[in-house]
Amino acid sequence: MNKAMEAALNEQIKLELSSAYTYLGMAAYCESASFPGMAHWLELQAKEELEHAMKIYGHVNDRGGRVALQAIPEPVCDYASPLAVFETVLAHEQKVTASIHKLYALAVEEKDYASLPLLQWFIEEQVEEEKSADEILQKLRMAGESKSALLFLDSQLGRRE
Repeated sequence: MNKAMEAALNEQIKLELSSAYTYLGMAAYCESASFPGMAHWLELQAKEELEHAMKIYGHVNDRGGRVALQAIPEPVCDYASPLAVFETVLAHEQKVTASIHKLYALAVEEKDYASLPLLQWFIEEQVEEEKSADEILQKLRMAGESKSALLFLDSQLGRRE
């Protein structure tokens, strides 16, 4: 693995770990705002982001590269509403998608063909991630200020496995 790919993959590990921390911050807000279902959904999302980081971590190690863990920023733990949380979720997933796309382009440019299957998996995963975030966001927008609709959606999100 060349140094350019190693550095870019280490940046992606940082982004995935930061994503987990971001989602835990959101979960903490939802829990404190009495939306335990949303908190549960976000906690599972955080675990998924940790799995993503470990997938890249393993790839770098398997290829003889060196993982260099970096500091991650403190997450935001205060939001105006569940709508604001999920607007941030979608924007964050779009940021991650853009990062994966850049990483894929770099792998092609550097002829790092061994990284392409991993990155293709992430590209497909990001389609799912953005779709899921957008669906929740659309439901929150439909719910508006209806407390019963918000509580119903919270209940639905709490069923995520």
